Amino acid sequence: MSERQHFQLGTMGALSLSVVSSVSIVICNKALISTLGFNFATTLTSWHLLVTFCSLHVALWMKFFEHKPFDRRAVVGFGILNGISIGLLNLSLGFNSVGFYQMTKLAIIPCTVLLETLFFNKRFSRSIQLSLVVLLLGVGTATLTDLQLNVLGSVLSFLAVVTTCIAQIMTNTIQKKFKVTSTQLLYQSCPYQATTLLISGPFLDMLLTNHNVFAFKYTPQVLVRILVLVFFGNSINLFSSFFFFGEFILHPNSLLALQVFIVLSCLISVSVNFSTFLVIGKTSPVTYQVLGHLKTCLVLAFGYFLLHDPFSWRNILGILVALVGMVLYSYYCTLENQQKVIEASAHSLQVSQCC
Repeated sequence: MSERQHFQLGTMGALSLSVVSSVSIVICNKALISTLGFNFATTLTSWHLLVTFCSLHVALWMKFFEHKPFDRRAVVGFGILNGISIGLLNLSLGFNSVGFYQMTKLAIIPCTVLLETLFFNKRFSRSIQLSLVVLLLGVGTATLTDLQLNVLGSVLSFLAVVTTCIAQIMTNTIQKKFKVTSTQLLYQSCPYQATTLLISGPFLDMLLTNHNVFAFKYTPQVLVRILVLVFFGNSINLFSSFFFFGEFILHPNSLLALQVFIVLSCLISVSVNFSTFLVIGKTSPVTYQVLGHLKTCLVLAFGYFLLHDPFSWRNILGILVALVGMVLYSYYCTLENQQKVIEASAHSLQVSQCC
């Protein structure tokens, strides 16, 4: 297998892992927030990052990857900025209508294109721009509802978009500049992201929900029981496993169900965080955002089929238009990459002939 084929296979694997893990965690978190009433999204994200860091530390101890220290200021700044962008996105959702929040997410792609064009001299062809317009039109049709505006919410949304774009561009540029892998960057930045959200999370969640995250009762015995099932489930009798999961499925408001979904959410987040850095490192921030809108369409579809969420012909039309935009984007990106390979080969051939 050639190096180029190996890279393409790795990219496809990263994209697939990102889609599967992200859709899974959204469905899990939706059950956690909507059904079980655990509305502390920022604090939950800090737990996600802590579990991710612990998992990577174990992987480092088992020599699955090599620790590669680099510019500490870049790591600290990057980690804190990532944490701030997550907090601002949650605040944007809390102080805006759902429709305006979806508009905020749609604005990330054009903002990323603008920043990369202005500061990194990156050029996006007319075909790529057209495919992105089709994609955003479809996702907007499928997801946008009300667009209620307010000054504070608009400012928070603007800051959320800018910080998210910068953080995702930095994810790509840091990996290339310092020649580190996505795993190495995630391992070093995770503590700073987690610390930022651990400190700010309870206050932000209190501001948004008027509830204290520490008011919940977390029974250690139940958590141990859940972890045993998660890590050693294959050795547990099948009937016992069905009985165990049936216990919280039949009683969705129980404390047991709450703890199961919190642990499950944290475990899935390891794949989400890893695949995010992997995809941005192997492709680009814009491609990652395009992939994110594919996840949105899949979440809408899964919500309809699995959770019986309301669905309309407008949702279906929007998803179909968005899929057309994604296919066009993938097609034009592939064409441009092939053209770059041909030009590079021709250039290397000319150089060898001159020599």
